[in-house]
Amino acid sequence: MVPRSLTACQTSDWQEELRAAYRNVDDLLAALALQPASVPDLDRNADFRLLVPRRFAALMTPGDPTDPLLRQVLPLAVERQSCPGFSHDPVGDNLAHLGDGVLRKYAGRALWMVTHACALHCRYCFRRHWRKPGHGSAAARGKAALARIAADPSITEVILSGGDPLMLDDAMLADLIERLGRIDHVKRLRLHTRLPIVLPSRVTGTLCELLASATPSTLIVIHANHAAELGEEAATALGRLTHAGLPLLSQSVLLHGVNDQAERLVALSERLCACGVLPYYLHQLDPVQGAAHFQVSDRHALDLLEVLRERLPGYLVPRLVREIPGARSKTPLTG
Repeated sequence: MVPRSLTACQTSDWQEELRAAYRNVDDLLAALALQPASVPDLDRNADFRLLVPRRFAALMTPGDPTDPLLRQVLPLAVERQSCPGFSHDPVGDNLAHLGDGVLRKYAGRALWMVTHACALHCRYCFRRHWRKPGHGSAAARGKAALARIAADPSITEVILSGGDPLMLDDAMLADLIERLGRIDHVKRLRLHTRLPIVLPSRVTGTLCELLASATPSTLIVIHANHAAELGEEAATALGRLTHAGLPLLSQSVLLHGVNDQAERLVALSERLCACGVLPYYLHQLDPVQGAAHFQVSDRHALDLLEVLRERLPGYLVPRLVREIPGARSKTPLTG
């Protein structure tokens, strides 16, 4: 089933849409015709504050406190519980951080956190506790990050992450890409982003032209967890990117109460394919403090993967993986 289309908030200015995003829990619940009492574990004063664009909220089912999109963003008191095995740095970012937002984990690749800003605050975010802006101005840190990348000829691919790199405006993004293009050993650029899903108006013709003409060559990895996230506006945004010739992959996180049912994962892969996106990774939850209520057991994850293999062509079955701090690659889960 194609998710329902947006019925409100039709402005094309993505920055204006972001300014209008829900930041108050009661406002979001009221828009969904929900009473706070329908969410007994609600936390109105969470340190990791709510941020939900109205386009994304419009895809939620009114009156349903268990809606899988709402579950991803609604702050709950259970997040305050300290759980063994869950930490503030679940994937070893501190260990891999070289400084100025540049991380080195895997051979040939560097990840650059170009911003800490996102358009949606996901409650399971593995960087929800990250607090390392670095020294000096943002411009100085950017210059230092580029120098780090330029000084290491083993880096052939740069991953722009954050936060979300598409939170940078076109001018900032163009400047960053142009500077990376001057580094001869950088052959590929990868953008990890959620904005085409949660703020599809960000994907303008100007942005598509910028990314399609970029040197080094660019591919985009989007983040989607449920087929309902891929409404008509998101599909249009993804279509613009594919029409521009940009390869699109997806990453998802396996989340209890969101997509830990075979039918939901099958629908997600099918909808991604319809939008021109190839499923890439299905991540087991990174054990970040505050997200233990989203955890799915490895046994259940493997059972789900087996159903996906039975019901989908191989190219629509994502790799089920876990990120282990210090490992040289993502670790596949096998039975």
